[in-house]
Amino acid sequence: MSEGVDTVGMDTPPRLAVDRLLDDPETRIIVCCGAGGVGKTTTAAALGVRAAGRGRKAVVLTIDPARRLAQSMGIDTLDNTPRKVETVGAGDGELHAMMLDMKRTFDEIVEAHADGERARAILANPFYQSLSAGFAGTQEYMAMEKLGQLRARDDWDLIIVDTPPSRSALDFLDAPKRLGSFLDGKFIRVLMAPAKVGGRAGMKFLNVGMSMMTGTLSKLMGASLLKDVQTFVAAMDTMFGGFRTRADATFRLLQAPGTAFLVVAAPETDALREAAYFVERLAAEKMPLAGLVLNRVHGSGADQLSAERALSAAENLEEGGIVDQESGKAGLRDSGAEPTGTAETAGSTRTERTARTAQTTRTANPPETGSSGTEGDTPVAGTTGTAAAGTDAAAVDTAVVDRITAGLLRLHAERMQVIAREQRTRDRFTSLHPEVAVAEVAALPGDVHDLAGLRAIGERLAAGVPAGA
Repeated sequence: MSEGVDTVGMDTPPRLAVDRLLDDPETRIIVCCGAGGVGKTTTAAALGVRAAGRGRKAVVLTIDPARRLAQSMGIDTLDNTPRKVETVGAGDGELHAMMLDMKRTFDEIVEAHADGERARAILANPFYQSLSAGFAGTQEYMAMEKLGQLRARDDWDLIIVDTPPSRSALDFLDAPKRLGSFLDGKFIRVLMAPAKVGGRAGMKFLNVGMSMMTGTLSKLMGASLLKDVQTFVAAMDTMFGGFRTRADATFRLLQAPGTAFLVVAAPETDALREAAYFVERLAAEKMPLAGLVLNRVHGSGADQLSAERALSAAENLEEGGIVDQESGKAGLRDSGAEPTGTAETAGSTRTERTARTAQTTRTANPPETGSSGTEGDTPVAGTTGTAAAGTDAAAVDTAVVDRITAGLLRLHAERMQVIAREQRTRDRFTSLHPEVAVAEVAALPGDVHDLAGLRAIGERLAAGVPAGA
């Protein structure tokens, strides 16, 4: 969607203008997709909070089993019914949130498309209970069903979908077709044949035409399970076509101009490889891609200091300041620390130099006892010891400061190395897909657990570039 893109120079990808995308009234559905563990749920929630704050009536549909979304939004629980999030909207803006209950969604489909007696028979069927609770692809299919339901209600002008966590980001697109094909496939039609024939003829057909097949299936599945499957198929006969029809309708909805896909990834090789594959798949399916959200990007406000220079400076401090002395005089870092002309070996440490300084001070001012000379010749008690102690303390303080500084320099060097690695990874993705708009979101120091954290993420999404440090 060009409305959500800001063009920049040829050497950098276009910037994803998140606020422009959220403000566009033509944008009705935003789908956040990508590999697991890259921050899809947080991104979806932050988009919802920001959209409501800018006046949209938004609903966030999450399929995240960790249930972090409810905690972040201050809601005790999320279920299959949208619940309003208070203190979020500005003006007419509102935010609702819900978590997909795939079994409940499946039950709602049955209740809506079957009469009371048949619906009760289906809901009580053991095979249906297993299918609705954990059949491969059911969660993704029900997410599509729920999306279609929300869009049909027209209570919200923006629906934000957090796609199911899975090993492959492609499951969200493939699963509805797989489940539809299963429910409308040859296996189901064969099991449904006796029910279609009906009565004694049906039983005769089952006993004669399917005796070998059912015998084998009974051995594999058990006679009880096979009976449950056949009962389920007979009860669902009138509904199978509806599954395929609704799946196709929702698939077309995802291809419509009012839909925008956001691929969410972390600046890591595996995550961006998955993101690149998803971008290519979306293009093949002719689905509108808004851009890439590159999450948890590291930055630094002192990036003018390279990792190499920071490491060199740290080593210099740790080795006694040998490198940075003027004219090669390692012992003259502090001009007043030692008498002029005192020789220093290049390998001496700051502690050794301090000890020699203290010894020189004591030798030049030996303590005198039993003398009653003039006042000017009388040594003040403790003067020499205090001077030496002060020199030692100053040396220790300097050593501590240098050690801390060296540690900070090494931490900075590590951060710069991380930044460089992330930049190389991003550049590889950009070289493959230079047309994809990118919004980089700076990493936060901790987890997001409240609305304030979601607002902070929304601000960083809108900025589109990582903040310093």
